[in-house]
Amino acid sequence: MLENLRKDIEKLISLYEAEKAERVRLQSLLAESRAENETCRKQIGDLEQQVNNLQLSQAFGAAGDPGAAKEKIERLIKEIDKCISLLEN
Repeated sequence: MLENLRKDIEKLISLYEAEKAERVRLQSLLAESRAENETCRKQIGDLEQQVNNLQLSQAFGAAGDPGAAKEKIERLIKEIDKCISLLEN
């Protein structure tokens, strides 16, 4: 009976050690997945910003030229400023 108890305890210890090693492996895998997730989130944010910039450029009719879009925006701002000054007078 004592021998059976000893075998059961050894088996439990062995199972415990295996589960402990599996836990460590899974924690490491989780940390790697979280880091990869964060990298992907940053990349998605960057790509969304690029899409927004392209949409803005296309909205101002300067699909390939960011300088032209900037000029158009500046012209619009000047025009708005003129309208405001006319309204103030």
